[in-house]
Amino acid sequence: MNAAPVPILAWARTPVMPVGGALAACQPHQLAAPLVERLLADAGLPARAVDAVVLGNALGAGGNPARVLALAAGLGERIPAVTLDSQCCAGLDAVTHACGLLALGQAQVVVAGGAEAWSRAPLRMHRPVQAGAAPVAYESPAFTPWPGRDPDMLQAALDGARRLRLSRSAQDAYALASHARAVVARGQMAAEIVPLCGLAHDAYPRPMTAARVARMPAVAAGHAQDGTDCGLGTAAVSPRADGAALLLLATPAACARWGLRPRAHWCGSASVGGAPEAPMLCAIDAARAAQERSGWRLDALDALELHDAFAAQGLAFCSALGLPTGAVNRGGGGLARGHPIGASGAIALVRVLAQLDAKRRRAAGERRGLACIAGAGGLGTAAWVAME
Repeated sequence: MNAAPVPILAWARTPVMPVGGALAACQPHQLAAPLVERLLADAGLPARAVDAVVLGNALGAGGNPARVLALAAGLGERIPAVTLDSQCCAGLDAVTHACGLLALGQAQVVVAGGAEAWSRAPLRMHRPVQAGAAPVAYESPAFTPWPGRDPDMLQAALDGARRLRLSRSAQDAYALASHARAVVARGQMAAEIVPLCGLAHDAYPRPMTAARVARMPAVAAGHAQDGTDCGLGTAAVSPRADGAALLLLATPAACARWGLRPRAHWCGSASVGGAPEAPMLCAIDAARAAQERSGWRLDALDALELHDAFAAQGLAFCSALGLPTGAVNRGGGGLARGHPIGASGAIALVRVLAQLDAKRRRAAGERRGLACIAGAGGLGTAAWVAME
């Protein structure tokens, strides 16, 4: 059974910037607060209309960035705020959670999405077990209880590339195309981006040649059983990044109360689990679940976004679903932007909505889109939206 469509009043995102760049001094709430201001202005709503905030964040190391955002954005002390951490899926899962609050009558207007300040992520250390022992630094937490089924994400991508015989050259070609599309679409993205810290567009996309990409060093080397070079080149891996994206959602009753006409509708979502050692494939299962539940054909969508943290992931996604690579991420994907973990799913959804809006402005008729993402530990999320 499909959920009732949820009105979407507005959407916006920051530029995405690799770690250490123009957004490096910003905390998650500093990335996201200007977006709240834009959402309210676009919808014509006062701050007092917002009943809740739901924010995806993966690297804040505790606390409640959603609550800090609500206070920093001037939404008032009375409203609840929830931070979700399902790693890469968090930003998209936050939107689904917000829709649940609206459906259950716990809120009438909700701000939801994700924010990740990877540049400001705390250094991580395990407390010593024995008194007097030194703390142990670590980069990533465990995502399964079994070390043998919890590979580093880079290793998991390499393992997938080797298993599926995705060659280094095919991965490089996919990455090259992603950058090329992002460069061409830069001007088209201006409407969805709120400038921040002097940056008005995604900083990472750049024109590249096949020869240059081929010369880039491999960040992970390996071969398939038949000897095919399946190493991951530098361009085939999305860089660590800072960024945020938010949506403003409401009930039909709230739209009537405030005299608002929705710009789009959230029509449903699917969250799935899969093999922890092959997380990049979980977006495929999420897309299949979305197709089954929505009844929409993937090859007939007006916009289809996959946050492709790895070129191998994008190739596997398109191959499994019978899609040409050009049907996905038509303005470039995560490879060409960067990966602000807890925000990436929400950014993909904003990209879908922006594309639907552009098509609607050119021609009348219903527009449909889907955003997909996979996450560490073997998770996948997809959300589908429509616009008339």
